[in-house]
Amino acid sequence: MCDKKIVPGTGGEHYIPYEERTGNESIVYFTRDLSAEGLKKIYKRVSADLSGKVGIKLHTGEKNGPNIIPREWVKELVQDELPDASIIETNTYYEGDRYTTEQHRETLKVNGWTFCPVDIMDEDGTAMLPVKGGKWFSEMSVGKNLLNYDSMLALTHFKGHTQGGFGGSNKNIGIGCADGRIGKKMIHTTPGSDDMWDIKTEEFMERMTESTKASIDHFGKQVTYINVMRNMSVSCDCEGCAAMPVVTPNIGITASTDILAVDQASVDLVYALKEEDHKDLVERMETRHGLRQLTYMKELKMGNDKYILIDIDNNDARITLEDAVKDVKPFVDEK
Repeated sequence: MCDKKIVPGTGGEHYIPYEERTGNESIVYFTRDLSAEGLKKIYKRVSADLSGKVGIKLHTGEKNGPNIIPREWVKELVQDELPDASIIETNTYYEGDRYTTEQHRETLKVNGWTFCPVDIMDEDGTAMLPVKGGKWFSEMSVGKNLLNYDSMLALTHFKGHTQGGFGGSNKNIGIGCADGRIGKKMIHTTPGSDDMWDIKTEEFMERMTESTKASIDHFGKQVTYINVMRNMSVSCDCEGCAAMPVVTPNIGITASTDILAVDQASVDLVYALKEEDHKDLVERMETRHGLRQLTYMKELKMGNDKYILIDIDNNDARITLEDAVKDVKPFVDEK
């Protein structure tokens, strides 16, 4: 009997308005304060379940990458709130500044990630984590050292992405915890293909999301998510100085203990901008069918796509998306 052919879902180019969504609501916190203080303030709202040895999953960027989360913000967060934590990363699938551990460590020095330990989790090998309920995978290969941590903070620079459409917490974990030689290949490349990037659109979103599920299921409730919506190029931080210029206004920071809710709210905030402000980033999301990340997370019961948006700048008032973005300013490069 032949194996049943796996078929990806559809609709990754289609944005689902809030009123058409179903299910329960999660809590998403929001601040407009794009600073170290704003980051620390919102972290405190979602950190209650973190305990033991904490890994901060952060994209540390290619050499001199212009759009990554500012080092000084992360330094203050670590020193004031997470003094015993480590930044956790893995080597890349592509040949670049972080392809080997030696190259990766040199890039970390260039980019200033020297104020706390940085664990390149696949430096000493890999481990397999089960993918519960997956259709593409039954297990995913991750950096072995992920298993050394009790809790994880996904501290994500929210932006566009060449293949994923957008890079939120799902991409940060799904690609970022998969090891550089086995796990990332499982997500990106059809076995036997000469094109290492041949898996695209909905199938790519689903594979990436199943990888994320393996990691967050491992941590259970001891994982939380922060998306920093600043310097949102349509390009991933993997592209470094070659990233497309930023044109989307800075919005703020979102945080939740629900990965789907935090990524959905971040996407919704982009869509809530004026058309002339969001058109480039929305086009990137839709043309790559990146919104399949959200619907597949919901199918896998990873969280809720409905949420209550809490404005921590204004006495924890419940606000609308339109209120959250009404005072955004055109993007200005801070350099």
